[in-house]
Amino acid sequence: MDKQTQTEVEAAVFRRLVDHLDANKDVQNIDLMILADFCRNCLAKWYASAAQEHGESVDYDAAREIVYKMPYSEWKEKHQSPATEEQLAKLAERQKG
Repeated sequence: MDKQTQTEVEAAVFRRLVDHLDANKDVQNIDLMILADFCRNCLAKWYASAAQEHGESVDYDAAREIVYKMPYSEWKEKHQSPATEEQLAKLAERQKG
């Protein structure tokens, strides 16, 4: 696979991941962190960082809007549930090891 095709495939995979996360808004970020050690916010940070590495300026809020497909404040209000004690305990355990 040539470099251009690889880049196009990787971009398509990223868009599919973002679409998948968007279609599964019921999956909370804390659940993603517990299970996979990354969440939508991590993805936005990686996006902003990669943009900077390529000489582009994409701040964290703009990157989150790309990942969440809306302003983060709106997504949080509509889709984020408060973390349960069980979730917080699982996340703390995950972060220990």
